[in-house]
Amino acid sequence: MLSFGELTAGEIASGFDVTQPAISQHLGVLAEAGLVTVRKAGTRRFYRAVPQRIDEIRAYLADFWLTALDRLKEAAEKEEAEKTEQRRKDGNAN
Repeated sequence: MLSFGELTAGEIASGFDVTQPAISQHLGVLAEAGLVTVRKAGTRRFYRAVPQRIDEIRAYLADFWLTALDRLKEAAEKEEAEKTEQRRKDGNAN
């Protein structure tokens, strides 16, 4: 929602089936993580995404999943090779 510009916590909350205080709490966590900025205007707080930080996380997750999938592939291939070896041994035992 914030990729299109600033929104208040209330505007963001209106898009979810969650209370505004819960949304505000989540936005606070995102702000603490540097993923959104907060601009105060009177009693209202306007939130805006920080695209650079989001891009960093996107790149990290892409690398994480590629690495994780490679490890999963290696583990599956190793397991299959072990099963094949065990079947070969079991076949020779007869």
